[in-house]
Amino acid sequence: MTARNQPAAAAWASLRRRRALSASLVGLFPLALLLVLWELAGTPDSPFFPAPSSWWPALFRRGQGDTVLPAIVDTLRTFGLGLTFAAVVGVALGLGAGASWIFDRAAGPAFEFARALPPAAMVPVATLLLGFDETMKVVVVALAALWPILLNTRTGVRALDPILMDTARSLRLSRTRILFRVLLPSVLPSIILGVRVATPVALVITLLVEYLTAVNGVGALVGEAQRTFQPARVYALIVIAGLISLAVNATVRSLDEQVRRRRTASSA
Repeated sequence: MTARNQPAAAAWASLRRRRALSASLVGLFPLALLLVLWELAGTPDSPFFPAPSSWWPALFRRGQGDTVLPAIVDTLRTFGLGLTFAAVVGVALGLGAGASWIFDRAAGPAFEFARALPPAAMVPVATLLLGFDETMKVVVVALAALWPILLNTRTGVRALDPILMDTARSLRLSRTRILFRVLLPSVLPSIILGVRVATPVALVITLLVEYLTAVNGVGALVGEAQRTFQPARVYALIVIAGLISLAVNATVRSLDEQVRRRRTASSA
């Protein structure tokens, strides 16, 4: 990219950010309208639809507010560790499956069987083998988030131009240099796409596992509030889970945009 085009590109990027922000604010209008109508029609002591103004105070009722922040930290830690392990294992298996038809055919039936298993069905087995702890949650989340990353990585490897790999071999590059200098940079957009698909899956499964097993986290607090008949606290925790999801998705989207900008700048 030339120096003359840089100001224009910066202005275009700024305009896109403003348009995205405006679209987000417009998209929040139906939700805001629903909350206003809910507030007008609901009552704080309703057993099913308590007014939104009662949600936040319900978090701190009877000294329960001290458990919210540690639960958020536990949920984010489980989500982060599970997604990280899923990315590492998924990229490794995806590279192997994409580069070797023999490996892909040999491991294909096992992949399809494991991918078809619902994550909720793995929770009893995981608790039996690993117990009710952080390790169990991370393993279940990683297994659920693994497949989008693996499949997108495999597709990215198969879509590579064979001339690229032939050129790297003709230059007598070592396998390590081919992997880190040629293969991974070329497949990186596919990996990022897989991570974007896997991110909401990992977060949903994190909350689901916490809800089912009552192991520390936001999902466990939701289950506890439901069992103790605290509907306002349930809604407040659901809002917190939604805000976590928005923050995580925005972070992954920003990472994707940075990778795309760098690739565009390097190819210009």
